[in-house]
Amino acid sequence: MVRSENSIPHHWCDGRVQRGVLVMLKQLSIVICTYNRAPLLERTLLALRELKRIEEAEVIVVDNNSSDDTAVVVRSCIERCRGQLDIQYVLERKQGLSAARNTGIKAACSGIIAFLDDDAIPVHGWIHAILEAFEQDPRTAAVGGIVYPNFETERPSWLIKPLELPYTIVNLGSEVRPYPKKLYPVGANMAFRSTVFERFSFPEELGRKGESLTSGEESWLFDRLKKQRMLITYLPSMTVHHFISRERLTKEWIAKRYYYQGLSYAFASRTTAAKLKLVLLTCMKAVYVFGELLLSRSEGSRLLVQCRRESIRGTFSNLKFINRS
Repeated sequence: MVRSENSIPHHWCDGRVQRGVLVMLKQLSIVICTYNRAPLLERTLLALRELKRIEEAEVIVVDNNSSDDTAVVVRSCIERCRGQLDIQYVLERKQGLSAARNTGIKAACSGIIAFLDDDAIPVHGWIHAILEAFEQDPRTAAVGGIVYPNFETERPSWLIKPLELPYTIVNLGSEVRPYPKKLYPVGANMAFRSTVFERFSFPEELGRKGESLTSGEESWLFDRLKKQRMLITYLPSMTVHHFISRERLTKEWIAKRYYYQGLSYAFASRTTAAKLKLVLLTCMKAVYVFGELLLSRSEGSRLLVQCRRESIRGTFSNLKFINRS
């Protein structure tokens, strides 16, 4: 297969030597990228022990240069879960979620690679749902599923349905089906055939870096899979419960999240044609948002308008910066 300029040289493993013993290839590689969230990571790793078919999976923790005790926590989990979980620890010093994910892909030795957030707890049948989907349909390139919120505090009254996706709250119903045209799996809960990464990788100029809220790396990748007519399937049985901290449950945080989303749109527009298209679409969006402002009545709908205006501001401010550069 021809490799694109964005592909990752992948080491195809027949097995791994551990303490002088050859350990044969697992069916699934679970990649968990983490940055300074040791307590949440520990809870997630320990929860994996209870999953159905966990013996068929390896767990790869990619520490994205954390300054807390992440390394100590992972080593502790390796000892506590010995014989129950096959955990590897990998340090990636280059800051950025995309860089960490690409490092996890390189370390993976399975035909299926799943990505799980360090604060997400899968349901008992999560692994089984993923493996069964790829086993039953060889056309399937990627899958994703339901993400239920696990709020640290009470859900805010202003958190209306259109504001759920930035919080990674996802539920497309109870039927297995291809993802709708403008939707795709989210990073907290997605899986791929490893062959996808012979052609593509996560763009390292996009995605979160440290405390930055930039994004867009997942949509960039899935857009390319869709252009190649690869099948991306929604699996309701592939469910996780995702922690949402009290710090994120503020109007200030969600507005900032939208601003960085706008920045990400501009970062992802690499060519002059793409930038012109983005300017046109953003101007049309501004007109639509102005109309929404006139009709907004509830607290949540007014906040949604404010957030969309922040997204527009982020896009135009970054386009100006790119042009000056």
